[in-house]
Amino acid sequence: MRSSKRTLSLMFALLGWFAIIAQLILMFQNTEVSFLETAIRFLSFFTILTNILVALFFTVQVPGTKKFNAGTLTAVAVYITIVGLVYQVLLRHLWAPTGMQKIVDELLHAVMPVLTIFYWFWYEEKRNVLYRQIIWWLVYPLVYLGYILIRGHFSGFYPYPFIDVATLGLAKVLFNAFFLFVLFGFISFVFVLAGKQFKKAH
Repeated sequence: MRSSKRTLSLMFALLGWFAIIAQLILMFQNTEVSFLETAIRFLSFFTILTNILVALFFTVQVPGTKKFNAGTLTAVAVYITIVGLVYQVLLRHLWAPTGMQKIVDELLHAVMPVLTIFYWFWYEEKRNVLYRQIIWWLVYPLVYLGYILIRGHFSGFYPYPFIDVATLGLAKVLFNAFFLFVLFGFISFVFVLAGKQFKKAH
């Protein structure tokens, strides 16, 4: 079981890093701003930051020597699930990528979320995950929102239309953010609740 876990970790890590690096290359190829600004914008997408988090998690799991506390994998699964859900519901209709961009797009927003949920199902110590951990899981999206709003105020760049203060106004953006945080909390609750219904799979 341990060898299969390491094998899956390696496969998922490689796939995740491929998608991230490929997206970075594509972004540089199509940019109209400076190298530094492009790099900053790349790291301003919640999708990219979360996929980096996922890829790092799987990478650390490859040697088989690092054991995270129960809940760490659940938090990672929640974040990447939100990436997939928000994209499918709010963003997919906004563009129609083709070629390599379409492949990378699907990897980042569909494939990696599904693989992470699969990994969570098999390897998380689900019965040991606590509801009170959810409040700590919300720190990451809260810090991200603060960063985006502050940088957007000075740069004029907002990575997603539903947090574009320049277009929507701050009140509307905060309204949208509130419902996204409710979604984060709800999905987190569902993961913890569902996990407690399963026996440990390993």
